[in-house]
Amino acid sequence: MMDVARLAGVSHQTVSRVLNEHKNVSEQTRLKVRAAIAELGYRPDRAARALVTGTSKVIGVVAQNSSLYGPASMLTAFEEAAQATGFAVNVGSVRSLDERSITEAVERHLDQRVAGLVVIAPVASAGPALEHLPADVPLVTIDGDPERSSTLVTVDQVAGARAATQRLLDAGHRTVWHISGPSDWFDAAGRVRGWEDTLTEAGVEIPPLLTGDWSAASGYRNGQLLARLPDVTAVFTANDHIALGLLRALNEHGRRVPGDVSIIGFDDVPEAAYFTPPLTTVRPDFAAVAMATLDLLMAQVESGPAGVGARRTIAPELIERDSVAGPA
Repeated sequence: MMDVARLAGVSHQTVSRVLNEHKNVSEQTRLKVRAAIAELGYRPDRAARALVTGTSKVIGVVAQNSSLYGPASMLTAFEEAAQATGFAVNVGSVRSLDERSITEAVERHLDQRVAGLVVIAPVASAGPALEHLPADVPLVTIDGDPERSSTLVTVDQVAGARAATQRLLDAGHRTVWHISGPSDWFDAAGRVRGWEDTLTEAGVEIPPLLTGDWSAASGYRNGQLLARLPDVTAVFTANDHIALGLLRALNEHGRRVPGDVSIIGFDDVPEAAYFTPPLTTVRPDFAAVAMATLDLLMAQVESGPAGVGARRTIAPELIERDSVAGPA
């Protein structure tokens, strides 16, 4: 701010008044200050301003406008956690998690002087935008790229996939097939890795990977193939909706679950307990992810952005129901 004041030939108090859009500043002075800000590339330290003024009790969240159970549940859990601690949540929904959409959503949040930012970024396309976000604003990413050094909270996708795959092997199946989510999702990649690692360590054959798009329709399409393969006795699906489509395909081909084929899903959607049969699945702890995110964000609000970020990985839980049995 002092640099801007020197370049514009005004006091730092005048710069502050311009930034805060006070009316008692002449238009000529306002233009000079704005020109100096543009020339220097100055960005106000919004986190410090929020602490000094005590005016910001709002957290900005950037999330894709999606009905997918995982991201939607994550957003709901974070809103509840933030509100319980006295913070409001302003959600900037974007159609896609690309650089332009995320950058524009972040700028809208910053214009409203939020105390900090949370970006739910489970896809690879979000990476470039996250690299260029302002360094002076507290930021936590949920389900982002595990290879980045930013502050990140995520479900342990690998551990969840390991638990599901091992459960099927322990039931006596010779191997486990997998229908994955989209390849550009970090969640899907982690689940593939956990599945592959478990089969490799067990010394069993790794079947060809089948790919879905998180929908029941993709589970049904892949199920049409799997139902025709008599050697398929166990399938781990990347989410419960894929499992639902698979259940229908197997039923249409006369393959019983779990009598002929055992299935484990991921997410534990509310309907999973009412599938036929009730679905064994992996349950992420969305509430724990939300609380960990809030803890890391508040630490930055109080002490300043963390630079190279902390990492919290939340273990999921295997929920046993009736879709797993030993091979016929």
